[in-house]
Amino acid sequence: MERLNLPRHDLIISTDGQNTYIFDIIRKKRLVLTPEEWVRQNFVHYLIEDLHYPPSLMMTENGLKLFNTQKRSDIVVYDRNGNPLVVVECKAADVKITQETFNQVARYNIKFKAPLIIVTNGLSHYCAKFDSATSKYTFLKEIPQYGDLIGGRQG
Repeated sequence: MERLNLPRHDLIISTDGQNTYIFDIIRKKRLVLTPEEWVRQNFVHYLIEDLHYPPSLMMTENGLKLFNTQKRSDIVVYDRNGNPLVVVECKAADVKITQETFNQVARYNIKFKAPLIIVTNGLSHYCAKFDSATSKYTFLKEIPQYGDLIGGRQG
């Protein structure tokens, strides 16, 4: 798989002769290794190992119903009270991040109401803070550590 713009982590890769799999440490199961899954699993490890996000407060490929359509959010991080903190949309490394990508995660965030959204293709990462008073997003220079994100909040 392609080298990403993320720190290297020890990911569990296996094959059964026909398929290659990657182990999802959140769902605790092997998944077929697709280009998007490669980005998702690398980003999960980045959040956990480098930014100290608790794996017990993360969900991957979580289903949600939006405008009578079933969708899946790539990664959602919660606080200790079960409130969404971050919604992450992952794309394969060869997929360009466009305004539509941001629109997609912003639509998901209508449901989650998380203060942060992140879009990544493993090469470029964009993080934006949602201001509920103005319903606008402001881009941040970097993705905050979990401790900085929860700040004075119970987390």
